[in-house]
Formats: sequence, C-alpha cells, structure tokens
Amino acid sequence: MPLRVELKPFERIIIGESVIINSGTRTSFLVDGDAPVLREKDTVTAETADTPAKRLYHCVQTMYLKNDIPRYRAPYLGLIRELQQACPGSAEAIATINRHVSAGALYKALKEIGKLMKREEACPAA
Repeated sequence: MPLRVELKPFERIIIGESVIINSGTRTSFLVDGDAPVLREKDTVTAETADTPAKRLYHCVQTMYLKNDIPRYRAPYLGLIRELQQACPGSAEAIATINRHVSAGALYKALKEIGKLMKREEACPAA
C-alpha cells in the first residue's frame, strides 16, 4: 500500500538515500515500495544528538535509512547502556525499543525513542 506524503513549501523528505526538497508550493505524492521514508523534521543530526536518547535516535535512524542493522549493532548496544544509566526509569521503553529493533521494525523504534526524547529532561542527571 503506497504511503501518501504531503509536503509544505521547501520541506525536505528523505527517501532511501535521497533527499527530496519540495518546490515553493504545497504538494502531495505517493511513495510505493520498500525504501525508508523520513521527514526532515523527524531527523536528528550528529550535531544535534546531544542527549542519550537523541544519540540513540540518531543511531537507529541511521540503521533505518541505510537498511543495515548489523553494522550499527555495537554502537546501538552502547547507546542503550548509556540511556539506561542516564534514565533508569526508562527500562520498559528500552525493552520495547529493543523488541522493535530485533524485529527489524526500525520506524516503530524511532517513534518509541521519540517519546523518550520528550521525557528525557525529566530524568535525573547521570
């Protein structure tokens, strides 16, 4: 089933390893296939990954966009440990993220990490 995407003027979207930049008008299109799709607003850059949850998000985002879980498995596990230490109360969310990553459901893992990023400021400092 194709994914319907609406883009605002000059909004960016990543499809696979390509970045598509919308022109000056609102547009809508369908993406049909297995390529990973991620809106620019849903990305975390290496420069903005300044918290444990954001660093984990960036790692899983890279796994997702590159379609390569094994290559990023070791850094991922290190970032999971870092997040567990920084926010011990996140064990249930981390278990859910691990299940999604293990099943290859990386977009679902990103959504779960996004929830953690919103709650991260409530975690005690490590």
